[in-house]
Amino acid sequence: MNTVKDIISQLSERRYPATPAGYLPLLDTHLSAEDQELIRSEAQRIAIERFGHGIYLRALIEVTNSCRNNCLYCGLRRDHTALPRYVLSDEEILHSCRDAYAAGLRTFVMQGGETGAFPAHRISAIVRRIKEEFPDCAITLSLGEWERPDLQSFFDAGADRYLLRHETRNDEHYSRLHPAEMSASHRRQCLSWLKEIGYQTGSGIMVGSPGQSLEHIAEDLHYLAQLQPEMIGIGPFLPHSATPFASHPAGDLQLTLRIISILRLMFPDANIPSTTALATLSPQGRLLGIQAGANVVMPNVSPPSQRANYSLYDGKAHSGAEAVEGIRLLAEQLATIGYHIDLQRGDFSATH
Repeated sequence: MNTVKDIISQLSERRYPATPAGYLPLLDTHLSAEDQELIRSEAQRIAIERFGHGIYLRALIEVTNSCRNNCLYCGLRRDHTALPRYVLSDEEILHSCRDAYAAGLRTFVMQGGETGAFPAHRISAIVRRIKEEFPDCAITLSLGEWERPDLQSFFDAGADRYLLRHETRNDEHYSRLHPAEMSASHRRQCLSWLKEIGYQTGSGIMVGSPGQSLEHIAEDLHYLAQLQPEMIGIGPFLPHSATPFASHPAGDLQLTLRIISILRLMFPDANIPSTTALATLSPQGRLLGIQAGANVVMPNVSPPSQRANYSLYDGKAHSGAEAVEGIRLLAEQLATIGYHIDLQRGDFSATH
């Protein structure tokens, strides 16, 4: 049986385990403190080797909290009828981009629920307007599942990146988290289309989601090795009081951090954010994510009046160092662990 050190060595040479079971030794809940630190320190070393001590910033614009889907874990789910819904106007989106640009950020991330109020032609039009005004900036979309012609139209309009977490590779687990009308196979099909079209493509999972096992996570790692994403979003599951999983415990912080480290070992050049969910789960979560191998932070530049309404989970952090107004505070926090803000676009660029 391969030791943790053996598996780390194999991953460093891009030799992935042949089956999901090959990842389980890294996920073992009884892993020694020494092996856990070996995984973390090697991941941090690789991240510093690739990116230095600079952390890329992405300007997060939450364009709408309306969603036609009814995912069982999400606070934006259709059945959460008490939530005040909003759809930002084009001018509000552009104003957010201008605020972000003035703060030095050169990547805009448009994130939102799936809704007929934000149709494909409007997405393409606003992407085109952003590119015209900010030709030196990258645009990332995180707007759920679409058919291939729509994804192509967004790319043709100027979108550079697309983030669509697969959430879980296990179809049975997927069905536990989503309504019957949603399909795990269609989500994976969308990810394949994104890669084929030419997007820098992002995927990822929630750690600790209801019904998730370590074997499921091993399946996720195996799937990601096949997908080869340029971005990977990993965060802990956090419950929302208006969902069927309101009483389910939050995901484990240490396991989430270890998975970030494993993914850094697997994908040395990928952009991996230290997420808002980490910062919500623990006051030190964001810094711990960086020390585990993450290299991206996403300050919120949405209109302040709407940030609380983008309630994916209870207690979502959206101010202070989580917001564009708090970049100085973020810089001070990063400095405490020897890092600094890097205002480059931070495009994926494999060095091998």
